[in-house]
Amino acid sequence: MAELHSGVARQPDGSQRWPTPRRIAVLSVHTSPLHQPGTGDAGGMNVYVVEVARRLAERGVEVEIFTRATASDLPAMVEMAPGVQVRHVISGPFEGLSKEELPAQLCAFTTGVLRAEAARPPGFYDLIHSHYWLSGQVGWLAKERWGVPLVHSAHTLAKVKNARLAAGDRPEPRARVIGEEQVVAEADRLIANTAVERRDLVDRYTADPRLVAVVQPGVDLDRFRPASTGSETAVRTAARRRLGLPQRGAIVAFVGRIQPLKAPDVLLRAVAALRERSPWLFDELTVVVAGGPSGAGLDRPTALIELAASLGISRTVRFMPPQTGADLPALYRAADLVAVPSYNESFGLVALEAQACGTPVVAAAVGGLVTAVRDGVSGRLVAGHDPHDWAAVLAELLAAPALRAVLGRGAARHAAGFSWDRTADKLISVYREAVAEQRARLASRLAGDAALGARC
Repeated sequence: MAELHSGVARQPDGSQRWPTPRRIAVLSVHTSPLHQPGTGDAGGMNVYVVEVARRLAERGVEVEIFTRATASDLPAMVEMAPGVQVRHVISGPFEGLSKEELPAQLCAFTTGVLRAEAARPPGFYDLIHSHYWLSGQVGWLAKERWGVPLVHSAHTLAKVKNARLAAGDRPEPRARVIGEEQVVAEADRLIANTAVERRDLVDRYTADPRLVAVVQPGVDLDRFRPASTGSETAVRTAARRRLGLPQRGAIVAFVGRIQPLKAPDVLLRAVAALRERSPWLFDELTVVVAGGPSGAGLDRPTALIELAASLGISRTVRFMPPQTGADLPALYRAADLVAVPSYNESFGLVALEAQACGTPVVAAAVGGLVTAVRDGVSGRLVAGHDPHDWAAVLAELLAAPALRAVLGRGAARHAAGFSWDRTADKLISVYREAVAEQRARLASRLAGDAALGARC
């Protein structure tokens, strides 16, 4: 049984406070926190794991992230940040595997995780936090072997995705549904990004409501923020110049993985409808699509380019690779609007990042986006995915620069209420509860054993 390293802190009144774990094992099987978000399987979950791990380390919690090795020359361990280590676990071929292929490698991955712990002093990890159901399966076994709590974040849920399936997308297999049900039943705590996700876990997966904690993701408010100097026009001009985008006309941006779930095709069809509805707005419009193919989008990586051509809007659409470093906030600042037309999002970090930069967002009214975007204050929520409905909203906002300016200021204020520091603090509270309950169960079991021994 693991022994908690950090001791018990006390409140000012002398009462005990639940102990904070000193070391946690974070499991991210299918995608590495070192991968660039926006292509393949790297996306919001990668950002979440990286940002939370850094802030946990700043609070004195050592983090070791286990992920699958995808190249033979990767070092066994990489320091991602002070107090944060990434361990590459050899499991399967040294190449990227689809999430459908990864269940066959879970045994090898679990073995690597257990061997790593066995090489450490007894009780090295105080808690496990798994991300996505594949990691949850590994965490389920590890928690039994190590005698520590398992905290699990689903990020996406198969039953929810299958209920809102995009055209051309593949339904999630039954094996994933069963795997998620097992993890939900075995985890000591479940982390939901929003109240909507919490309800899905309780209603669709019969999760114990007492074990589901709502912890909203955050945004890096130092990186994603309105420019500190210059007028809005000057800031937008500088950002467009940096990225080589047109100075004249409006820009609507889509940022994310190119796959049916994210629905970039809805935006392109809306722009085609806008041409018929408001040609004077279309004539000087540029649509930027920044991202790479992922999921079912890998089946036809050029499908979006072909769609733009078939709609007759190729000259309007600019395709860009995933943006890194300072280029990503620059893209948000260069845009007049950012579109997030996804069929489902557990939260929607792109929407939050764009708003933090002072750019209003037009998003589908689904999942966590109804929390990430405040309708009429920081942007607009669109019910459904009818391109004509989207065209109507785009036309309204593109024709009203004063309204966009008001929404942009509201977007920055709204995003300022979210931070990764707050996320990390709330997670630590959940960790403390899980550890305290695990210790209480152990103490009760030991007391029962002692009582039984005395009677014998």
